[in-house]
Amino acid sequence: MAVKGLGELDRQYDGSKLRIGILHARWNKKIIDSLVEGAVKKLKQLGVKENNIVIETVPGSFELPYGSKLFFQQQKEKGTPLDAIIPIGVLIKGSTMHFEYICDSTTHQLMKLNFELGIPVIFGVLTCLTEEQAEARAGLIPNKMHNHGEDWGAAAVEMATKFN
Repeated sequence: MAVKGLGELDRQYDGSKLRIGILHARWNKKIIDSLVEGAVKKLKQLGVKENNIVIETVPGSFELPYGSKLFFQQQKEKGTPLDAIIPIGVLIKGSTMHFEYICDSTTHQLMKLNFELGIPVIFGVLTCLTEEQAEARAGLIPNKMHNHGEDWGAAAVEMATKFN
């Protein structure tokens, strides 16, 4: 059993002045929907206004890094810049090397975006060996694990407020 989330630390951060983007893949819809719901729930609990939570989609997890960059630029050009982005995806191992390549490249590119964009880009990609593991981490299996989307929402608020 994994340690549950960020604990009590998330209570000291006020997200009321933040604008947070959530960009999610469309693969594994049931799991993704739960993770997005968890992130939104936590963002609201930490004071982020509903109209300051912007949600957009891309086809899959591989598209999250480039999509996040375009999403950031689009919002900035509209005059509604984002304070943090939570790219959300789910990768589940299959019988080929595809999983490893997508996990590795997506992870590295999302990490680089933190420095390129100058805002927090939270790693919201589950990389699981089985669908059951992904469902557990999305909070879909009662008493198994918590919804990791909540952790990502808390991390976005903490990182966007702590260092600004």
